[in-house]
Amino acid sequence: MGKIQYTIEDFKADCALLAREIIEKSYHRYKLIYAIPQGGVVLGMKLSELLGIPLTTTRPDREDRRSSILVVDDVSDSGKTLEREAGHFATTAVLHRKTWSEYIPTFCVHDNCENFIIYWWEGSEERSIDDSVIRQLQFIGEDPTREGLVETPKRVVKSWDKIYGGYDQKPEDVLKIFEEGACDEMVLLKDIEFYSTCEHHMLPFYGTAHIAYIPDKKIVGISKLARLLEIYTRRLQIQERIGDQVTGTLMEQLAPKGAACILEAQHFCMTSRGVEKQNSIMVTSSLKGAFLDDRSARAEFIQLAQRRSL
Repeated sequence: MGKIQYTIEDFKADCALLAREIIEKSYHRYKLIYAIPQGGVVLGMKLSELLGIPLTTTRPDREDRRSSILVVDDVSDSGKTLEREAGHFATTAVLHRKTWSEYIPTFCVHDNCENFIIYWWEGSEERSIDDSVIRQLQFIGEDPTREGLVETPKRVVKSWDKIYGGYDQKPEDVLKIFEEGACDEMVLLKDIEFYSTCEHHMLPFYGTAHIAYIPDKKIVGISKLARLLEIYTRRLQIQERIGDQVTGTLMEQLAPKGAACILEAQHFCMTSRGVEKQNSIMVTSSLKGAFLDDRSARAEFIQLAQRRSL
């Protein structure tokens, strides 16, 4: 997915196209434009000027929305906001409709858009991201302007630096490799705490990992195994993938005789929603090389991983 810097010149041209289409194709004489806060306000102001129709940002009652209200927003993303605000009876107008949006607006300049759009009135990419959090707060029924939530969008976006920090790192950059002092016995780092985010529901899961490899002329600093895990867990993930990414990277970068990773985690998508089983723990493993082919190596790894820590 790319990014589009949507300029004021783009906006003016598209508003002219949108106004012309509304005039030519609409069978209604609108008495009011309802601009959905926040994103629809700038578009609503411009259409109000071009069409000579009064503007409001206060939600009209449902009967008015059925016929005489033109509901506008900048984008139909998921489509949920437009569906909630306009319903299936109101006439709607947007600048962009995303490919995955299930809502079909009455008037739209750019359909089937896949890019992330940074609108000129948002000022910057950071402001644009803040607005996306505001939309989420509005969708769940909250008031983003109340005291406790005014700074929430900025705090949420700032937290992503840590929660999703793995996207900014490359495994090869953290794995400092040594040949001096290399051995041919298993190297195991166990009980490594990790936190990650489920890509299916964007809810946390957390637990411990045990990572091992059998060197073949190359070793890494032991802390680098924890850093490698951190790179992959600090992304949108599924638990099964993390272990395979860790062992795959070790095999690629160190060319060891074998690599192994066991993860044990609790998932909020299991404990806070869905089946709501509070004590469920998911265990996954990834075994490569000697750990997959040699029963004694596999048994030693499992035994050491299960042994109580000091």
